[in-house]
Amino acid sequence: MSSEIIRHKTATELHSHFGFEEPRHPLITIVDTARIAIPEEGIGTRVTSDMYHIGLKDKSCGLDYGRNHYDFNEGTLVFMAPDQVFTFTKSQELGEVQGWLLYFHPDLIRGMPLADKIDDFNFFSYDVHEALHLSKQEEDTITQCVEMISQELDQRIDNHSQTVIVSTIELMLNHCSRFYERQFITRSPQNKDVVSKVEACLKEYFAADLVSDLGVPTIQYLAEKCNVSTYYLSDLLKKETGRTAKDHINDYIIDKAKTRLLGTDDSINQIAYTLGFNYPHYFSRLFKAKTGLTPQEYRNN
Repeated sequence: MSSEIIRHKTATELHSHFGFEEPRHPLITIVDTARIAIPEEGIGTRVTSDMYHIGLKDKSCGLDYGRNHYDFNEGTLVFMAPDQVFTFTKSQELGEVQGWLLYFHPDLIRGMPLADKIDDFNFFSYDVHEALHLSKQEEDTITQCVEMISQELDQRIDNHSQTVIVSTIELMLNHCSRFYERQFITRSPQNKDVVSKVEACLKEYFAADLVSDLGVPTIQYLAEKCNVSTYYLSDLLKKETGRTAKDHINDYIIDKAKTRLLGTDDSINQIAYTLGFNYPHYFSRLFKAKTGLTPQEYRNN
């Protein structure tokens, strides 16, 4: 695989790469996937962008994203934030894949309400294998938003164009948030397996005394053990248990701390160190935040 990464900084560069005409707007474009061809020599090409990317395709279309492989299936929506890298793993002929790709540059939303909210849409940080699987009705809803944006781009750009386009993107993302919540619910049995895995990982972490070398367990550690991204893990746990991944880690630590405070004569500092804290006052602060008492007050009660 080539070490070179192709970067599309603008919609114009993206169009140029695929041999398309100039985009209708410098900061946003909608690409018909039927117009994209990936030759055999393109397999293994790594691509990144300065833009946000939302893609819907109707059939298998192989991509590697990070360390994971994903085949798009019907009704699958994938999100990518700027600087995320994907790799083409299959060739593709013109007209072979139906769907659309929406790219928009951060400058399009800068200074608008969506700019302050965009980081709240955690699915831009999900791995590709955590894509949104849509029902036919949900797919039609999202596609209608894309068609509204396309119609706006077809009109003469005026002082209202940016507001209309960005508002429609925000509407689409709000719909996607709702559909992801539905997906978490419909996958509840599989999600409960992840919840159990998280609890098991925390137990194993402390039983193996990994805190001595690695310190307090991290969300990244749990996510890797569960083969999901950090944002997806936190969102999944929040939907299933009402607590984020960080809450699960902290609650487990506090439970261990309570046992040691009441069952040993170890000093507060010793307990903090054995639980992975380099600085005991961080432990005391966390304990007070979770219980309303300092470690010493809890021990004395």
